Amino acid sequence: MSYEKVAQAKQIVVGTKQTVRALKDGNVKEVVVAEDADVAVIEKVVKAANDRNVPILKVDSTKKLGKACGIDVGAAAVAIIR
Repeated sequence: MSYEKVAQAKQIVVGTKQTVRALKDGNVKEVVVAEDADVAVIEKVVKAANDRNVPILKVDSTKKLGKACGIDVGAAAVAIIR
């Protein structure tokens, strides 16, 4: 599942703003977004990923995604860096 992918990734970027910035820089291999996040929050990430043909993986929980990133709060979006 995608949580393991995030946990095992060598380099990640956590958060919507940082993910969009990394997408614009062209450094992203895959994006992971949480389905329980507010649509308005992840909308920019999804659009930026689609514009750059970067695969989007969906997970069900912001809390679990944050935990997979090693942080104590939820994460709406995570970029896996090349």
